[in-house]
Amino acid sequence: MQQHPDIDKAKIFADFSSHVSSGKARFFQSFQMDFVPGARGGCYLHDIEGDKQLLNLHCNGGVFNLGHRHPELIEVLKRGLDGWDIGNHHLVSRPRAEAAALLAGLMPGDLNYVVYGSGGGEAADLAIKVARAYTGKTRIISAMGGYHGHTGLALATGDAKYREVFGPQAPGFEQVPFGEIATLQQAIEDDTAAVILETIPATLGMVIPPPGYLQAVRRLCDERGVLLILDEVQCGLGRTGKLWAFEHFGVIPDVVILGKGLSGGIYPIAATVLAQRLESIFHADPFIHVSTFGGAELGCLVMKRVLEISSEPGFLAHVNEMARLFKTGVDLLLQKHVGFLMGLRQMGLMMGLELKDELTGPIFTKTAYDNGLLMLYANNDKRVVQFLPPLIIEAHEVEETLVKLDSALSDAKNMYDQIAKLS
Repeated sequence: MQQHPDIDKAKIFADFSSHVSSGKARFFQSFQMDFVPGARGGCYLHDIEGDKQLLNLHCNGGVFNLGHRHPELIEVLKRGLDGWDIGNHHLVSRPRAEAAALLAGLMPGDLNYVVYGSGGGEAADLAIKVARAYTGKTRIISAMGGYHGHTGLALATGDAKYREVFGPQAPGFEQVPFGEIATLQQAIEDDTAAVILETIPATLGMVIPPPGYLQAVRRLCDERGVLLILDEVQCGLGRTGKLWAFEHFGVIPDVVILGKGLSGGIYPIAATVLAQRLESIFHADPFIHVSTFGGAELGCLVMKRVLEISSEPGFLAHVNEMARLFKTGVDLLLQKHVGFLMGLRQMGLMMGLELKDELTGPIFTKTAYDNGLLMLYANNDKRVVQFLPPLIIEAHEVEETLVKLDSALSDAKNMYDQIAKLS
């Protein structure tokens, strides 16, 4: 990439610091990670000055499942602009109807109704509202270390560190450890409306559910008249090698939350998918919940094509083949970096690198960046580095990634040892 003499990165950082987030600007500058995305395409991001390239292994939590600026999605949006706009959320809409019909057809059981939003947090909020309205109960149980968004009700399901600064905890929410069915059983009371879980908790470090856990949660919810909400904002849409991660575990939730990748990285859109019976809460007043930009008609055009691509058998077969290549490569790295790289958490291309301790995650994030890889540690378990390549990644890019991972691990171990000597 050639540098652009008319671009002043220092001014970009100054304006960002003065008018967007001084903390973020200061953080990245302090670690010499002054990257400002410019050109992007496929698996790669280029710095706006053109002097650095990053292979994106974070994908903004799955937003870029289909890579950056997927040409088919760009074309869908361009064509859509010839006749469509955001639309009016009060009115019946062809793009909304067609996208919802396709999504419902790709869901198992009677998950037939789609309520649109503009982001995952909004979709989680709606899921909780529906659960309370349908059951007439109020309590919501979530997992410690889980994450469902930064909006009101979604925030209340998360860890204290994300909400305490903003005031008192909203009533009616309780967290239990992920994977412990006995603790969940004790937590469910007569006033419990729903259990909300990420099928694979990403911010907790890509924790794979223990064998039988989700099936036991499903049975428990059925026995106690509690709704099961599964958040597939990050793990859905083919990320795990199946279209929906819950397919691996033989369960069908009452509500599914989708976002991020549904946008194709092109147009923000999210969806809360409801079992048929739950839609009844909107019968008396169908306008009791609205979202001005949720299900924007241009976004629905993009979403429909995302669903078509992501559900193709050949696409899912490719995800599983790339996952196999990564598993083979990381197994070799585990042998080479014994005692520092501790393990690989993996279901398809939903992966997490387990490292030595909580200091190593932030260190490795920096050394990965220095080696041309965009990776972030899991905020609720800093021992684990999130490993989310675009699902379109090819074999040669897998090999490139593994070479750079090897170098980043060596650099991280050296940095770790130097810090240890100073402490």
